[in-house]
Amino acid sequence: MEEQSQGAVGGGLSVKEEEVENDNLTEEEDEEALPHSEILDIFEEGLARLVQDPLLCDLPIQVTLEEVNSQIALEYGQAMTVRVLKADGEIMPIVVVQNATVLDLKKAICRFMELKQQREGGVKHVSWRYVWRTYNLVFQGEKLEDDKMRLKDYGIRNRDEVTFMKRLRKK
Repeated sequence: MEEQSQGAVGGGLSVKEEEVENDNLTEEEDEEALPHSEILDIFEEGLARLVQDPLLCDLPIQVTLEEVNSQIALEYGQAMTVRVLKADGEIMPIVVVQNATVLDLKKAICRFMELKQQREGGVKHVSWRYVWRTYNLVFQGEKLEDDKMRLKDYGIRNRDEVTFMKRLRKK
């Protein structure tokens, strides 16, 4: 009985409406033909080929759009790399815009470390408030204390090195 009543409802469609309905079904089936995991694999393969380009070869495999845009800005001279030397000797290549402030550099350092930790599965949380209270950024012996001051006003140019230096405690 139920089949007959459904057939009667379906039988009420015109031939054109049935064709449109059938076309919609095949489009939906095409969209669902690949599972999400396969689409993700295809995307990652394409991304891996993309980062083999000489312009983007320095980027990690799990690259973010932000990192690609930074690399392109570097190529066009709209950004610069500031090499930040940590106390353990590691050098972090931090990309900032040409007219970046000290605060922009600090934010870029935070973002760089977050991405690095996500990729390596390291420490989940860093207290940046503590880091900036405990350490200064120093360029050629001068502390970068004014967050609003531009890096180029301190004389920092592309590929210059800035170091993390422990603050001396006031007694």
